Amino acid sequence: MSSPAERYAASRRRAKAERSELARFAARLDFPLDDFQQQACEALEAGSSVLVAAPTGAGKTVVGEFAVHLGLQSNRKAFYTTPIKALSNQKYLDLVAVHGADAVGLLTGDTTINGEAPVVVMTTEVLRNMIYARSDTLVDLGYVVMDEVHYLADRFRGPVWEEVILHLAEDVRLVSLSATVSNAEEFGSWLSMVRGETAVVVSEQRPVPLWQHVMVRSEILDLYSARVDPTNPGTDPPISAELVEAVRRAQRSGGPGGPGGRGRGRPGTRGPAARLGSAVRPPRRSVVVDRLDEEGLLPAIVFIFSRAQCEAAVQQTVESGIRLTTAEEAATIRRVIDERSAGLPVEDLGVLGFDAWSYALQRGIAAHHAGMLPVFKETVETLFSAGLVKVVYATETLALGVNMPARSVVLEKLDKWNGSTHATLTPGEYTQLTGRAGRRGIDVEGHAVVLYSDGIDPMALAGLASRRTYPLRSSFHPTYNMAVNLLRALSYPRAREVLETSFAQFQADRGVVGLARQARKHEEALAGYAEAMTCHLGDFTEYAAIRQQLNEREKERSRSRSLAARRAAGESMSGLRRGDVVEYSRGRRSAWAVVLDTDDSGLDTPRLRVLTEEPRVRQLSLVEVPAGVRAVGRVKVPKSFNPRNPGDRRDLASSLRAALTAGLSGTGTDGTGVSSPALDADVEALRRRLRSHPCHGCADREEHARWAVRWYRLAEEHQALLRRIETRTSSIARDFDRVCELLVELGYLAPAPAGTGPDDGAPATDPALDPAASPAPPAASAAPLDPWSDDAGTAGTPAPLPSANPAPGEPETGLAVTASGRWLARVYAEKDLVLAECLRRGAWRDLDPAGLAAVVSALVYSSRTEEDRGPGPLAGGAHGVLAQAVARTAAISAELTEREREHGISATEPVDPGIVGAVHRWASGASLRQVLAGSDLSAGDFVRWCKQVLDVLDQLSTAAPDAEERRTARRAMDLVRRGVVAWSSL
Repeated sequence: MSSPAERYAASRRRAKAERSELARFAARLDFPLDDFQQQACEALEAGSSVLVAAPTGAGKTVVGEFAVHLGLQSNRKAFYTTPIKALSNQKYLDLVAVHGADAVGLLTGDTTINGEAPVVVMTTEVLRNMIYARSDTLVDLGYVVMDEVHYLADRFRGPVWEEVILHLAEDVRLVSLSATVSNAEEFGSWLSMVRGETAVVVSEQRPVPLWQHVMVRSEILDLYSARVDPTNPGTDPPISAELVEAVRRAQRSGGPGGPGGRGRGRPGTRGPAARLGSAVRPPRRSVVVDRLDEEGLLPAIVFIFSRAQCEAAVQQTVESGIRLTTAEEAATIRRVIDERSAGLPVEDLGVLGFDAWSYALQRGIAAHHAGMLPVFKETVETLFSAGLVKVVYATETLALGVNMPARSVVLEKLDKWNGSTHATLTPGEYTQLTGRAGRRGIDVEGHAVVLYSDGIDPMALAGLASRRTYPLRSSFHPTYNMAVNLLRALSYPRAREVLETSFAQFQADRGVVGLARQARKHEEALAGYAEAMTCHLGDFTEYAAIRQQLNEREKERSRSRSLAARRAAGESMSGLRRGDVVEYSRGRRSAWAVVLDTDDSGLDTPRLRVLTEEPRVRQLSLVEVPAGVRAVGRVKVPKSFNPRNPGDRRDLASSLRAALTAGLSGTGTDGTGVSSPALDADVEALRRRLRSHPCHGCADREEHARWAVRWYRLAEEHQALLRRIETRTSSIARDFDRVCELLVELGYLAPAPAGTGPDDGAPATDPALDPAASPAPPAASAAPLDPWSDDAGTAGTPAPLPSANPAPGEPETGLAVTASGRWLARVYAEKDLVLAECLRRGAWRDLDPAGLAAVVSALVYSSRTEEDRGPGPLAGGAHGVLAQAVARTAAISAELTEREREHGISATEPVDPGIVGAVHRWASGASLRQVLAGSDLSAGDFVRWCKQVLDVLDQLSTAAPDAEERRTARRAMDLVRRGVVAWSSL
């Protein structure tokens, strides 16, 4: 029983908790807070930043919503950032429903709603751009929520997250929401280092238990044995005996639904399937849906790692006659479709496949992938969340943040195409996909179902499903835009220091700690080896060095002889002609053959096609005849000789034997080589030094020598380890140096005079910060430059970078951002430097608005296949204005790639003109049907790429160095933003 003092203290704590903002916030919720939510919110209210790592669907966003609540209550702004526009749109609607439209804004690049509201939802890139532009919107910012913060591992977009984290004002509280990662504590330690006190709250408990199943033919079976707890299966849990037996039965009968399966088991099949012969295919999609419906496992998301297969699955399911909705539900779906699609142009409905999409939706079936029109995807999300659509065939992009939980998740297979090969799902990917199963507050349990086929090993699947390892690895690297923006605000040494505080460097340094520990062990072992080889007759280290030198020189001489022998052997095969008779070694005996022809396409020596005495046609190369061949005479090969004709082969072999009987003789190689006389002299000199050394006479010489060999091997390993440590230490800052060197070479940066600040010399009203200003173009773009000239885009001889660590008393020098650099600072694109160079060199000056929109598409588009990379026919032909602009853009991109290689910078992806023609036709007024005719481009993909084109054009409308180009960009935006591209659900 507690004491009176303890009871009094507890009552004070309860009273304080009841008066807290968290209590007021929680009172509005229709569910109690989980422990991890309570803990994270308390830390946030106490003034700490927080990192919350929890499974999909666990309710992490509640912590972000509490941050919004705190911001409103304290009159501080709150920004809610997300990685993708779809998630921003969804979160905006959620917050509007709670706080009202006047209190919430939305900024996603192509959409601006109430941007100065106290609560603004935005993509992370928008916040990064605000920070670099020193936007007034950042004034009074108190809270930033970074949803899906594990996106910082994304190769292309991940650096944005770290830029924001590093550059936000110190008094801003950061709420980082992440999927469950295995190194949350490491990430939290870094956040505490760069942002101040950060509470790390980790929850691995799913709010809805997840059951794992395998569907074999038409049976849905448990994956794990009955004694395994599905919520905590452990590592490599035992699988169900019933599942093993079902696999055996399926293999005996074959096929997806009974006897008649085709083919045999695939190579590499493991587990129970490996011991049985007949192949098993996955059950038909209609069978899967029927069984899920019978088992009460709908609604379901079926993940298929192909857009085309998602659409095909919808068609197959509909054509099978399946209907999952009642008449009333279908009527409700029709009303939602009519409301959502009211703004779509009627003339585009046919090419959009509207009728088939609507018909499938009314039957409760849909697809969801990045190639769909945004309004179609959003309608599917709304209807699925409302329980009206029961089956969605989706690609893995659905798992990245969109709020669409289901009762069950189905995986058709466990591998996906990653752009170059079919790769098996990782445990993290499997967890991310199946995490959609189980709707909180609706389902008591979720279900993950894998469709069995002959390539799946249930035991491997059990291991995959039970491992929830998802390490967060930084993808941070300095970009050109980042470099000039940093150097506009900070000195060069200070900018390097900031970059060295990145999570990428933090992880690299932690790795160095382990490597350094290993290096110390090496040093201790080397000292022990040195002591063990000590000799009382003399310096055994010196003696061992002579032995080592002798060993290396003897190996070098051996290689030299081998190379000489190979060269001689190759020369013996050169210059031979049809009809030459050659002798070569075949094991321990000689063999003879007639040369039929030679192939000089080999990398080093020619290959011979010959006819042997047997008679057989053979290919001879140095692999078959390492000692080469010896020409011993000639025989006549008839012009009509056909090596495929047995009679011709016999006749020619007879001629060969007759010639050999007559006693041919000739010259050739003996298969030996000689080494350099200098090498021979070195070897002999080292042998004399070795024999004359005092330690050579030691009775324990070979024992000492064994320790010496270990010492040399470890010393080599130790030096390699030290090189690894050196490359990791300050690796991000060195990458920054390389980027800066290239920018100095191109004239975007220049050495700053001693004593000047980062932005000294900039105009009072800096055009790079004031979109309303209309500055004159920088000097570098006063006249179009020839992009093929040697000095195109080069600002004279580059000066060396200033010292990052000036000596005491030495003035701190740095790098100044030039006029061209200030334009680059305003360009936010993956190919930022290519874009800046095209503008600076006037590569697009002759283009009309439609042409500008078209050529910009080459900088944002990325083909899904190599076949899609060509621009196709362009208006004006191969020598027209548009084609020439595309050619100049590609040439500038290729030149910059070469310069990046010279500076040791990872090369930027080349421009891709795959949709230049399509965008030009659209901006010229063509219908959607005309634009997409004859291409594999879907309407949704086209709209998505057009929105990215609009984003860049919007930047050019204020950032282009030429006033006329800015006007052209604005007109281009008007031409692109029409029809389905202009339509938005918000």
